[in-house]
Amino acid sequence: MTDTPYVGDFLKDSPKNWGKWGPDDEVGSLNYLTSAEVLRGVASVRSGEVFTLQVPMGNPGGDPVWPGRESIQRRNVMDESFFERGEGDETPGGAHYSDDVATLFLQASTQYDSLGHVWFDGQIWNGYDASTTAGGMARASVLPIAERGVVGRGVLLDVARHRGKKVLDKGETFTHEDLLEVAEAQGLTIEKHDVLIVRTGFIGSYYDTTPEEFYDGFLEPGLTYSPELVRWFRDMEIPNLVTDTIANEVTFEPGTGVTLPLHSALMRNLGVTFTEIAWLEELAEACAADRRWTFLYTAAPLKVVGGTGAPVNPVVVR
Repeated sequence: MTDTPYVGDFLKDSPKNWGKWGPDDEVGSLNYLTSAEVLRGVASVRSGEVFTLQVPMGNPGGDPVWPGRESIQRRNVMDESFFERGEGDETPGGAHYSDDVATLFLQASTQYDSLGHVWFDGQIWNGYDASTTAGGMARASVLPIAERGVVGRGVLLDVARHRGKKVLDKGETFTHEDLLEVAEAQGLTIEKHDVLIVRTGFIGSYYDTTPEEFYDGFLEPGLTYSPELVRWFRDMEIPNLVTDTIANEVTFEPGTGVTLPLHSALMRNLGVTFTEIAWLEELAEACAADRRWTFLYTAAPLKVVGGTGAPVNPVVVR
């Protein structure tokens, strides 16, 4: 795509929240989730139903990951077979035990991106120098997000169901105006500081097909960039975008071919946290059954020092 514009030129007039919460901020728009917002989320709980939003790690058929990454590699280093072979150290009292180790891409499951995950022009979130990413994220890593935690009112916007589909087509797009249309059809009003949870059906479809078919012509459905969309996220003070796709937005911006521009426009510039690869199928069924699309959303990624992202198992309470 030789005619693809440089993202810095593409977003040269895009608004920023840099400095809004001080020169040392590393959690961005999560600052909107005050104790009052936590209580607003708690007030949306009606039935006490609990849903977890992480996909399994180490599924025998493979895990949905960004092309080029691999699923978790887990192996036992102790189990009953070790004791049967005489290789296990017997403990006083004779209890046996199991243990395992894993090698994983920190963004190869349901996960939070750090605010410093994507950048251009040599600057990450809040204007920190991109050199702070060398050898580990010295600034704007996933650790401050993990230490803070994410709790607020979540709203599910089921774009696939609204369009009468089990899953959106590869490369199918929608805008913030489409999200507002979905909300209206669901009888829902998106409010300032809501955690937006958007269902496309894409991650669900991974388990209904083969990896070869899932990745063939890889082009995720999702939100597409516009200046109006970015201003809407800024004005609505959205703290967190959660989707059942691997990258939270359509893979290539239609018309220009720019790769994942919302990662730069929303995450780098506005400090919106991104949660990717969310499992939304059971939650969506429950919301559709009683037409109640709001709930308490809670999440905390693993506290990985210097991490550019970390796995998370968000918990929703309806």
